[in-house]
Amino acid sequence: MSENNLKKEFSKREVQRMRNLITGKTGDRTQVQAGYEKNKYDHKEGDVWEESGKQWTIKNGIKQTMTKLDTFKKLVVLPICCPECNKHMKSNDLNKKMYSIHGKCLDCVIDMESKLKLENRYDDYAKSILNNNHNTYLEDVESALEAWYNENESYVTEAGEIEAWKGGNKKDIYDQVKRQLDKIKSEQR
Repeated sequence: MSENNLKKEFSKREVQRMRNLITGKTGDRTQVQAGYEKNKYDHKEGDVWEESGKQWTIKNGIKQTMTKLDTFKKLVVLPICCPECNKHMKSNDLNKKMYSIHGKCLDCVIDMESKLKLENRYDDYAKSILNNNHNTYLEDVESALEAWYNENESYVTEAGEIEAWKGGNKKDIYDQVKRQLDKIKSEQR
C-alpha cells in the first residue's frame, strides 16, 4: 500500500524533472506548451528593419530608432572630429557655422577657399553662394505670397461672429507681385 501513496504523490512531470536534475539536464523541458513565440532575428551593425511601425538600425552596437529628423540632426549636431581632416572640432561659433554650410571645419574651409583663390575660381564660388542665398530668399517670398493669396477672407471674433474682411483686389495684387518675382528670377539667370 505504501507504493500506491508514493505514486500518487509525484506527477509524471515532477518525475521527469527529477530525472533531468540527476542527469545534469537542468534546462530541459518537462512538459510541452503551446503558444505564440516571437520570431527572433539577429541584426548586425548597419542593418535597417521595421518593427512595430518604426524603423530601427544598429549604430555602434546600440539599437536605435530612425526618425524623419535624423538628417536634420546630422546638420545641427557638431561632430567631435572634422569629417575631412579628422582634427578635433572645437565647439566655437565659427566651426558650427562652417559645418552647417560646408560640412567641414573652419580650417578646411579656409584651405579650400585659399586653393580657389590660387586657381582664380574664388569669384565664381562667392557668386554661386550669393545666388543660392538670393534664390532661397525669393522662394520664401513666393511661398509667403501663395499663403497670403490662399488664406481665408473671413475671421471669427471673440463673440463667435463671422466677419468678412475685404480690402482691395487681392487677385490684382497677387498677379503684380508674381510678375515682379518672375522678372527678378529671369534677370538673375
